[in-house]
Amino acid sequence: MRKAALLYNPNSGGNRRWKSSDVDAVLQFLRSSGVNAELIPSPSSAMAKEKTRQAVAEGCDTVFACGGDGTIHNVVQVLANTPVALAVLPMGTANALAHDLGLPMNLMGAAKAALAGVPRRVAVGKLKHLNLHGSEENSYFVIAAGIGVDAHLFYKLNPNVKQRLGMAAYYAKAWHMWFSYHMTRFAVEYVESGSSEVKHASVTELLGVRIHNFGGVLRELAPGASLDRNDFRLIFCHTASRISYLSYVTRALLRGSWSVPGIELVHSSEIYCRYAAQAGSENLQSERKIYVEADGELVGTLPVEMTIVPDALTILAPPN
Repeated sequence: MRKAALLYNPNSGGNRRWKSSDVDAVLQFLRSSGVNAELIPSPSSAMAKEKTRQAVAEGCDTVFACGGDGTIHNVVQVLANTPVALAVLPMGTANALAHDLGLPMNLMGAAKAALAGVPRRVAVGKLKHLNLHGSEENSYFVIAAGIGVDAHLFYKLNPNVKQRLGMAAYYAKAWHMWFSYHMTRFAVEYVESGSSEVKHASVTELLGVRIHNFGGVLRELAPGASLDRNDFRLIFCHTASRISYLSYVTRALLRGSWSVPGIELVHSSEIYCRYAAQAGSENLQSERKIYVEADGELVGTLPVEMTIVPDALTILAPPN
């Protein structure tokens, strides 16, 4: 690490407010270690992407995502398919990627881990989808992408409430959706890893997971997922039963391994999702929009194609 940009999101962390002195201390540590480091406030998604592009153009070999998984998502949109390394200072609400990488949850510890870290080249997920304005767009993701129930949660979640309440905002909105969300089905075509057969499914939720450990109370949401694999661990919810959803979450909370009727896990690197044909209608698109999220960021709606991009991103992290 010779030249680094620290993309700092001052709004990260929900009700956990980071002091500017904490980030300044990391900056001074890197500089004292011989790194030409610069702190760049980036409170918005658009600004984070623009400042990351600028850092790459100016010759930075490392970009620190100083924030949560949303900040990481924004930085990855630029760093994917480049040699520039991603480093993480966990300052967000969930910090799922930081947990999976085994990073310390304090800023100085994470900075030291990055400086001494081993460059790890991993695959990233790629979504080809419609954005919220109806135009076709590509989005990369490194943690997970969701279609259906969980993406609708991010659609309904008020960003200001999220900043004030942190994870409590997620729990409150999830509890509300438990009673109110209409389980809209959509169609999926996919190919399991190691096979060439195209399979079909009708589901109310699909998650494409890349990491093993989410941290917090859930930890292993998708057993078998790993950044070291060139595919996704897919969670198919074939059911509309709220009890099955609750049972699966309970299994994750208790680190259980029992099967849940209507919920299936497979490995795949090729998935296509579209609106299901409506009975009595020639229009394939449901009147109810089905949303898509990537790394906890709402990115758009169906239809969506999910693929894997091997050898696409360098991450600085402790050895496996």
